[in-house]
Amino acid sequence: MMVAAGTVETEIAERIKKSGGVCLQGEDCASNSGSMVVASADSGGAKTNYDKTCATCHAAGIAGAPKLGDKGAWSPRLEKGMDVLYASGINGLPPAMPAKGMCFTCSDDDIKAIVDYMVDSVR
Repeated sequence: MMVAAGTVETEIAERIKKSGGVCLQGEDCASNSGSMVVASADSGGAKTNYDKTCATCHAAGIAGAPKLGDKGAWSPRLEKGMDVLYASGINGLPPAMPAKGMCFTCSDDDIKAIVDYMVDSVR
């Protein structure tokens, strides 16, 4: 029995295709069944963004970054107030803290949510 080459290629493509997709919040994903909606900052995205970018330094205390959950390291920073912490996260804090902690896709509100997440770890 001879099978057309196009049919075999189609069957192979169908077997190895990705099983799902990713839709960004706000996109119409109804036609993309099996898709997953990426979380926003106000639905748990702060931890996800922290894990992707901020944890690189804040989990280990690299270059003086206050570790997540380290009350002693966060105490003097908290005394300056949340507006100062937000500004440090958004604008960076030379020489080691880059603007937005290298989260190139984060909005200012995302950074504020991440700061809130880190501060909550010491309260």
